[in-house]
Amino acid sequence: MEKKIGKFKDLTVWQEGLELSIEIYKNFKENRDFGFRDQIQRSAVSIPSNISEGYERKTNKEFIQFLFIAKGSCGELRTQL
Repeated sequence: MEKKIGKFKDLTVWQEGLELSIEIYKNFKENRDFGFRDQIQRSAVSIPSNISEGYERKTNKEFIQFLFIAKGSCGELRTQL
């Protein structure tokens, strides 16, 4: 039986994206290259942010669009790392 997802916080992909962004903030807090640090933190927090925004739009089409945006942020973050 399929489990209905009631809120974005129940999505495993959102939970993992949030944990990733928290780890990025922790690991780069001492980095003195402020431009780089800010950019890598922004791309990391963009991942769970876009997942939650897309989910809240309540249409599959928009949710999928925001998942692709989150995927793009993942690519940006991988490049920066």
